[in-house]
Amino acid sequence: MQREHLASALTPPKQACHVPVWRVCADGWQRSTVDVLVEETPVALVYNGISHAVMLATPTELDDLALGFSLSEGILDDLSQLYGLDIEHSADGISIMMEIASRQFHSLKNRRRALAGRTGCGLCGVDSLDGVARCQTPVSRGAALSASRIFAAVKALERHQPLRQTTGAAHAAAWVDADGVIHQVREDVGRHNALDKLIGARARLGADNREGFALVSSRASYEMVQKTALAGMGALVALSAPTALAVRLAESSGLTLVGFARQHSLVVYAGASHVLADMPLAREGDSADTLR
Repeated sequence: MQREHLASALTPPKQACHVPVWRVCADGWQRSTVDVLVEETPVALVYNGISHAVMLATPTELDDLALGFSLSEGILDDLSQLYGLDIEHSADGISIMMEIASRQFHSLKNRRRALAGRTGCGLCGVDSLDGVARCQTPVSRGAALSASRIFAAVKALERHQPLRQTTGAAHAAAWVDADGVIHQVREDVGRHNALDKLIGARARLGADNREGFALVSSRASYEMVQKTALAGMGALVALSAPTALAVRLAESSGLTLVGFARQHSLVVYAGASHVLADMPLAREGDSADTLR
């Protein structure tokens, strides 16, 4: 009873906190000041009363995180299989309580997975090698992507990352349409979490993921490609490098994979015929600067 009383009295955590620090420069100590740090909080995903995964995440847009994770991990096939979602705060962290269809829950129990999400890399604790490859159906791609529109979206992305601007320690995942316009952005201390949040946000909208691309501020690991493909997104653009396994998965799943995306250059690792090498946009006003 005492623990329950403590949990109910807690204030929901914020995405960042202020901490006192000492700053040092070449000419000596500076006065004490305050820095802003991104929060990472233990978040448990609980399905029909059974805890399935615990990850460290930035405690914002948790409904998007839970839905996106459920879809990208193959726990749910679509939004209709999620019957209810409640977020509970406690002294130990946050529990996202989800009620899902009995058939999906039965399949989940049969997978016998023990997950431990983290801000690094990993396969979310799959318990056998045959659990690694889950992209069975090739993705359906829309119209070819314009390199100039990718450049514009990369240039605009930073303006849509308030948490990164404040803390310097958050990843972002954005959905960009075929015209290079940014529509949704989700931030998190973990790159996988940011992408799951974006996937969840898109699913809630019932959006078509074939026309456009996902833009992530991180590298493109195997799991990032897998999540993108399972969400029906036809293209993934990363600011950093992909891994060799990620490229092979992109090729086998028909996903366009771009790495080292900058404002004036990019590298296409899979689906080169789906990227048009046109000239950069001439007008500043044409840059991707619309957030919806």
